[in-house]
Amino acid sequence: MTKFTVTPEWTNPAGCNCLALRQAARHVSQFYDQFLAGSGLRGTQYSILARLQRRGPMSINALAAALVMDRTTLGRNILPLQRDGLIAIRPGRTDRRSKEVDLTRAGAVRFRAAAKEWRQAQTQFEAAFGGKRAKALRALLHEVATNKEIGVAA
Repeated sequence: MTKFTVTPEWTNPAGCNCLALRQAARHVSQFYDQFLAGSGLRGTQYSILARLQRRGPMSINALAAALVMDRTTLGRNILPLQRDGLIAIRPGRTDRRSKEVDLTRAGAVRFRAAAKEWRQAQTQFEAAFGGKRAKALRALLHEVATNKEIGVAA
């Protein structure tokens, strides 16, 4: 019988970066979702509308890449937005085979209403952790999300 020895730091879930990030992400997502509930949007949906509001129409691939989301997950998140008339999906302007996502007027109205709730969540988060720490956290998380050394191989 072979005996395996495992170092204690690798058996302790508190030492797992992935678990810590997922737990924090779920906790913060639930926090923002509470504020956004009145708008009928979840945090992920708000992020999609916000990106389209800032950047205009985008291909599904470009939107997924910008949100660091795979196409399948993005697809599940945009279905209710499309159903509710908040986004429109059309053939791409340059490549008719691709699909392009665009914010509708109703989507822009919903986004503006939800932005007020989002700002409340943002203000409360920063009050709890401090503006400087929250800004540093965002910078660190952006660095993690864009780090090619730990990125998924194509």
